Amino acid sequence: MTNPLCPDPRQPFFDSIADAWDGWHDLPALNAQLADFFEHVGVQPDESVVDVGCGTGNLTLALLAWLGPQGRVTALDISPAMLARAARKTTDARVTWHEAPADRIPLPNGTCDRILCFSAWPHFDRLDHVVAEFSRVLCPGGQAHILHLISKEEVNRIHSEAHPTVRADRLPPVDDVADLFRANSFTVIETEDNASRYLLSVRKEPRA
Repeated sequence: MTNPLCPDPRQPFFDSIADAWDGWHDLPALNAQLADFFEHVGVQPDESVVDVGCGTGNLTLALLAWLGPQGRVTALDISPAMLARAARKTTDARVTWHEAPADRIPLPNGTCDRILCFSAWPHFDRLDHVVAEFSRVLCPGGQAHILHLISKEEVNRIHSEAHPTVRADRLPPVDDVADLFRANSFTVIETEDNASRYLLSVRKEPRA
Protein backbone atom coordinates (compact mmCIF):
# COMPACT_ATOMS: atom_id res chain seq x y z
CA MET A 1 0.00 0.00 0.00
CA THR A 2 1.08 3.57 -0.57
CA ASN A 3 0.58 6.59 1.67
CA PRO A 4 0.69 10.13 0.22
CA LEU A 5 1.07 11.65 3.71
CA CYS A 6 -2.07 13.69 3.16
CA PRO A 7 -4.21 13.27 6.30
CA ASP A 8 -7.95 13.82 6.15
CA PRO A 9 -9.85 14.73 9.35
CA ARG A 10 -12.34 11.94 8.56
CA GLN A 11 -9.63 9.26 8.66
CA PRO A 12 -9.87 8.42 12.40
CA PHE A 13 -13.65 8.07 12.13
CA PHE A 14 -13.46 5.65 9.21
CA ASP A 15 -10.67 3.74 10.96
CA SER A 16 -12.94 3.36 13.99
CA ILE A 17 -15.79 1.75 12.02
CA ALA A 18 -13.70 -0.47 9.74
CA ASP A 19 -14.34 -3.68 11.68
CA ALA A 20 -18.08 -3.04 11.91
CA TRP A 21 -18.66 -1.88 8.33
CA ASP A 22 -19.32 -5.20 6.60
CA GLY A 23 -21.76 -6.27 9.30
CA TRP A 24 -24.00 -3.35 8.41
CA HIS A 25 -24.55 -4.62 4.87
CA ASP A 26 -26.13 -7.62 3.15
CA LEU A 27 -23.05 -8.54 1.15
CA PRO A 28 -24.60 -11.24 -1.10
CA ALA A 29 -27.38 -8.83 -2.09
CA LEU A 30 -24.83 -6.06 -2.62
CA ASN A 31 -22.72 -8.28 -4.88
CA ALA A 32 -25.77 -9.06 -7.01
CA GLN A 33 -26.63 -5.36 -7.31
CA LEU A 34 -23.07 -4.49 -8.27
CA ALA A 35 -22.92 -7.22 -10.92
CA ASP A 36 -26.12 -5.83 -12.42
CA PHE A 37 -24.55 -2.37 -12.36
CA PHE A 38 -21.35 -3.54 -14.09
CA GLU A 39 -23.45 -5.07 -16.85
CA HIS A 40 -25.58 -1.92 -17.12
CA VAL A 41 -22.60 0.40 -17.62
CA GLY A 42 -20.64 -2.03 -19.77
CA VAL A 43 -17.57 -2.89 -17.69
CA GLN A 44 -15.32 -4.97 -19.97
CA PRO A 45 -13.18 -7.92 -18.81
CA ASP A 46 -9.82 -6.36 -19.69
CA GLU A 47 -10.37 -2.89 -18.24
CA SER A 48 -8.15 -0.99 -15.84
CA VAL A 49 -10.55 0.31 -13.17
CA VAL A 50 -10.03 2.69 -10.25
CA ASP A 51 -12.14 2.20 -7.11
CA VAL A 52 -12.09 5.60 -5.38
CA GLY A 53 -13.04 5.44 -1.72
CA CYS A 54 -12.86 1.65 -1.70
CA GLY A 55 -13.49 1.24 2.04
CA THR A 56 -13.37 -2.42 3.06
CA GLY A 57 -13.10 -3.52 -0.55
CA ASN A 58 -16.57 -4.79 -1.36
CA LEU A 59 -16.78 -3.05 -4.73
CA THR A 60 -13.21 -4.08 -5.52
CA LEU A 61 -13.96 -7.74 -4.82
CA ALA A 62 -17.07 -7.56 -6.99
CA LEU A 63 -14.94 -6.06 -9.76
CA LEU A 64 -12.35 -8.82 -9.46
CA ALA A 65 -15.12 -11.40 -9.87
CA TRP A 66 -16.37 -9.57 -12.96
CA LEU A 67 -13.08 -8.76 -14.71
CA GLY A 68 -11.02 -11.23 -16.68
CA PRO A 69 -7.35 -12.19 -16.23
CA GLN A 70 -6.15 -8.99 -17.92
CA GLY A 71 -8.37 -6.69 -15.85
CA ARG A 72 -6.81 -4.52 -13.15
CA VAL A 73 -8.16 -2.61 -10.14
CA THR A 74 -6.47 0.29 -8.39
CA ALA A 75 -8.25 0.67 -5.04
CA LEU A 76 -7.73 3.71 -2.83
CA ASP A 77 -9.05 5.04 0.44
CA ILE A 78 -7.97 7.45 3.18
CA SER A 79 -8.50 4.90 5.96
CA PRO A 80 -5.60 2.51 6.62
CA ALA A 81 -7.84 0.36 8.82
CA MET A 82 -10.40 -0.09 6.06
CA LEU A 83 -7.64 -0.79 3.55
CA ALA A 84 -6.11 -3.39 5.84
CA ARG A 85 -9.45 -5.12 6.18
CA ALA A 86 -9.93 -5.01 2.41
CA ALA A 87 -6.47 -6.41 1.71
CA ARG A 88 -7.10 -9.37 4.04
CA LYS A 89 -10.02 -10.45 1.86
CA THR A 90 -8.00 -11.34 -1.22
CA THR A 91 -4.51 -12.13 -2.47
CA ASP A 92 -5.51 -11.45 -6.07
CA ALA A 93 -2.56 -9.91 -7.92
CA ARG A 94 -4.90 -7.90 -10.15
CA VAL A 95 -5.55 -5.36 -7.38
CA THR A 96 -3.26 -2.82 -5.75
CA TRP A 97 -4.26 -0.98 -2.57
CA HIS A 98 -3.32 2.63 -1.86
CA GLU A 99 -3.86 5.00 1.03
CA ALA A 100 -4.73 8.09 -0.98
CA PRO A 101 -7.43 10.76 -1.29
CA ALA A 102 -9.67 11.11 -4.32
CA ASP A 103 -7.73 14.05 -5.71
CA ARG A 104 -4.38 12.21 -5.65
CA ILE A 105 -4.91 9.00 -7.60
CA PRO A 106 -1.55 7.19 -7.83
CA LEU A 107 -1.59 6.59 -11.60
CA PRO A 108 0.07 8.26 -14.60
CA ASN A 109 -1.95 10.45 -16.94
CA GLY A 110 -4.48 8.74 -19.20
CA THR A 111 -3.92 5.19 -17.98
CA CYS A 112 -7.28 3.92 -16.71
CA ASP A 113 -10.45 2.97 -18.54
CA ARG A 114 -12.98 3.54 -15.79
CA ILE A 115 -13.38 5.14 -12.37
CA LEU A 116 -16.00 3.94 -9.90
CA CYS A 117 -16.97 5.91 -6.82
CA PHE A 118 -19.41 3.90 -4.73
CA SER A 119 -20.98 5.40 -1.59
CA ALA A 120 -18.11 7.85 -1.12
CA TRP A 121 -18.74 11.10 -3.02
CA PRO A 122 -20.18 13.11 -0.07
CA HIS A 123 -16.93 12.62 1.86
CA PHE A 124 -14.71 14.32 -0.71
CA ASP A 125 -13.54 17.91 -0.34
CA ARG A 126 -12.48 20.19 -3.21
CA LEU A 127 -14.75 18.49 -5.70
CA ASP A 128 -13.38 20.53 -8.59
CA HIS A 129 -9.94 19.05 -7.84
CA VAL A 130 -11.42 15.55 -7.67
CA VAL A 131 -13.09 15.92 -11.07
CA ALA A 132 -9.88 17.31 -12.58
CA GLU A 133 -8.00 14.31 -11.17
CA PHE A 134 -10.51 11.92 -12.71
CA SER A 135 -9.93 13.67 -16.03
CA ARG A 136 -6.16 13.38 -15.62
CA VAL A 137 -6.01 9.62 -15.07
CA LEU A 138 -8.78 8.54 -17.47
CA CYS A 139 -7.91 7.73 -21.05
CA PRO A 140 -9.91 9.54 -23.76
CA GLY A 141 -13.27 7.81 -23.95
CA GLY A 142 -12.89 6.50 -20.40
CA GLN A 143 -15.87 6.63 -18.09
CA ALA A 144 -16.52 7.59 -14.48
CA HIS A 145 -19.50 6.63 -12.35
CA ILE A 146 -20.77 7.97 -9.03
CA LEU A 147 -23.12 5.44 -7.47
CA HIS A 148 -25.27 5.12 -4.36
CA LEU A 149 -27.79 2.31 -4.02
CA ILE A 150 -30.11 4.40 -1.87
CA SER A 151 -31.64 7.81 -2.46
CA LYS A 152 -29.82 11.10 -2.04
CA GLU A 153 -32.26 11.97 0.73
CA GLU A 154 -31.48 8.76 2.62
CA VAL A 155 -27.72 9.31 2.25
CA ASN A 156 -28.04 12.82 3.65
CA ARG A 157 -30.33 11.69 6.49
CA ILE A 158 -27.84 9.02 7.56
CA HIS A 159 -25.00 11.52 7.57
CA SER A 160 -27.03 14.11 9.48
CA GLU A 161 -27.44 11.59 12.31
CA ALA A 162 -23.87 10.29 12.19
CA HIS A 163 -20.60 11.19 13.89
CA PRO A 164 -19.84 14.95 13.90
CA THR A 165 -16.87 14.35 11.59
CA VAL A 166 -19.17 13.40 8.70
CA ARG A 167 -22.40 15.06 9.81
CA ALA A 168 -22.06 17.89 7.27
CA ASP A 169 -21.12 15.59 4.36
CA ARG A 170 -23.92 15.90 1.83
CA LEU A 171 -24.68 14.29 -1.52
CA PRO A 172 -25.64 17.14 -3.92
CA PRO A 173 -28.33 16.92 -6.58
CA VAL A 174 -26.99 14.83 -9.45
CA ASP A 175 -27.37 17.71 -11.91
CA ASP A 176 -25.02 19.84 -9.82
CA VAL A 177 -22.35 17.14 -9.91
CA ALA A 178 -22.93 16.65 -13.64
CA ASP A 179 -22.17 20.33 -14.21
CA LEU A 180 -18.79 19.92 -12.50
CA PHE A 181 -17.89 17.15 -14.93
CA ARG A 182 -19.15 19.06 -17.97
CA ALA A 183 -16.79 21.89 -17.03
CA ASN A 184 -13.88 19.43 -17.30
CA SER A 185 -14.55 18.11 -20.83
CA PHE A 186 -16.81 15.24 -19.81
CA THR A 187 -20.00 14.23 -21.56
CA VAL A 188 -22.84 13.15 -19.31
CA ILE A 189 -24.09 9.70 -20.33
CA GLU A 190 -26.72 9.01 -17.70
CA THR A 191 -28.18 10.39 -14.49
CA GLU A 192 -30.51 8.93 -11.89
CA ASP A 193 -31.65 10.66 -8.72
CA ASN A 194 -34.62 8.76 -7.35
CA ALA A 195 -35.85 6.80 -4.36
CA SER A 196 -33.73 3.71 -5.06
CA ARG A 197 -30.55 4.87 -6.78
CA TYR A 198 -28.28 7.85 -7.35
CA LEU A 199 -26.10 7.52 -10.44
CA LEU A 200 -23.99 9.79 -12.58
CA SER A 201 -22.15 8.27 -15.55
CA VAL A 202 -19.83 10.45 -17.61
CA ARG A 203 -17.33 9.98 -20.43
CA LYS A 204 -14.06 11.86 -20.87
CA GLU A 205 -13.86 13.49 -24.28
CA PRO A 206 -10.58 14.42 -26.01
CA ARG A 207 -9.71 18.07 -25.52
CA ALA A 208 -9.87 20.15 -28.69
